[in-house]
Amino acid sequence: MKKVQLSGSLRASVGKKGTKATRDAGLVPCVLYGSGEQTHFAVKANDIEKIVFSPNVYQVELEIEGKKAVGIIQELQQHPVKDTIQHVDFLELNDKKEVKVGLPVRLEGNARGVMNGGRLLQIFRRLNVQGLPQDLPEEIVVDITDLRIGKSIRISDISKGKINFLHSMNSVICSVARSRVSIEEEEEAEAAAEAAEEAAATPAEETSAE
Repeated sequence: MKKVQLSGSLRASVGKKGTKATRDAGLVPCVLYGSGEQTHFAVKANDIEKIVFSPNVYQVELEIEGKKAVGIIQELQQHPVKDTIQHVDFLELNDKKEVKVGLPVRLEGNARGVMNGGRLLQIFRRLNVQGLPQDLPEEIVVDITDLRIGKSIRISDISKGKINFLHSMNSVICSVARSRVSIEEEEEAEAAAEAAEEAAATPAEETSAE
């Protein structure tokens, strides 16, 4: 999994007034938990936005006034109208403790069914998994090269490595559906085949010269 560094400062007050003052200063209130003691701190809004508004999932190397820890975002609150980040919860990672996280799904290759006129449908953009921090990949890569029209790829079809998927193994990740173009082309091909069969079954007219 990709790593990114983030520095913050301890919060002197965690009440409503202190939280409002933190946000007014262009900072985002945060909390780090998981090691038995919670650490309340604040980070620059611009810095945390680069991490949150990204398709990637990061292990965040935190430095909070001399204290260093590695965490992962577990929950965040956003303003209901402005979508600005209001609060972030970090879970401190431990090499010996499994963690739950949603990993992005990347489809790789050109599906054969799409090249034949089908329409690609991606059901999951992220998959929830559980595993040790060092075993978590950056993303789940799914090879769709051999995916034909009417076929699908399920979680049970992909490599799992050392992680556990928190979904049913029968869950469909992506599929190729028939499009109107592919149906029309198939009907035309069937009609042409039927016409060829009829022509082959009809004897040619014999002509005679007088």
